[in-house]
Amino acid sequence: MENRTITLGFSPCPNDTFIFDALVNGRIDTEGLTFEPHLADVEALNQLAFRRKLNVTKLSFNAFGHLAATYRLLNAGSALGRGVGPLLVKKAGKENYGGVKYIPQSVAIPGHFTTANYLLDLAYPAIPRKEELVFSEIEGAVLRGEVEAGLLIHENRFTYAERGLEKIADLGEFWEDRTGLPIPLGGIAVCRSLSVGVQEKVDRVLRRSVQYAFDHPDASADYVRSHAQEMDPEVTRQHIDLYVTDYTLDLGEEGRAAVRHFIDDGRARAIIPAGDDDYIV
Repeated sequence: MENRTITLGFSPCPNDTFIFDALVNGRIDTEGLTFEPHLADVEALNQLAFRRKLNVTKLSFNAFGHLAATYRLLNAGSALGRGVGPLLVKKAGKENYGGVKYIPQSVAIPGHFTTANYLLDLAYPAIPRKEELVFSEIEGAVLRGEVEAGLLIHENRFTYAERGLEKIADLGEFWEDRTGLPIPLGGIAVCRSLSVGVQEKVDRVLRRSVQYAFDHPDASADYVRSHAQEMDPEVTRQHIDLYVTDYTLDLGEEGRAAVRHFIDDGRARAIIPAGDDDYIV
């Protein structure tokens, strides 16, 4: 059973394809492990994990908090840092109510279990209506007036202004001001049904893949481009530079502290279920 092919979920976003390229395309030693990639939007991956469909997968940290009894977090692979948080935006020129905090009445979100939605609940707990959309559809929904505001993640943070949107709030800044810690957006989790030895092997292999990506940044270009065909090359580069950091290679002491604060705070607020603390490999 331990030698079976390991199902692996990650998103087609440039930061994920950049770090997983070496692993899935045979550029590194995988220590005998074989991986079967499954690429999908992060909220789709969250839902697959709730159904226990993937051995190893990218998860929003909000979703991971709900799944810590089923999955453990790898030290390698996380999107975590400063200045990387989701942006709450509205149509440019819409009344901003002077100095009073602008609270939109309807917001498009990229998924219930995304970290973005978790932060929105912390910063704006009184929003009466939310609509779940694929992250790439949110800008259009705001511009068409289908919702009053939208929660942007991924590459949309680089393009919203030129499309006629303006920022209401940077929820990453809200988190950093509140905690002093980097914001945990998404991480790579491994199913507890795999032995601890295999979990640790997967962690080593992924770290090797991330290190290869840092050492050979052009090697993944074709793989990244094949999954981001409509993305401007400069936006692709900005996306990778923003979301792939030293924390992606290894959470380190500060990264683990940020994750634990996120989980502990969610548990204290009863947003995330109570559980044990052995959730990092």
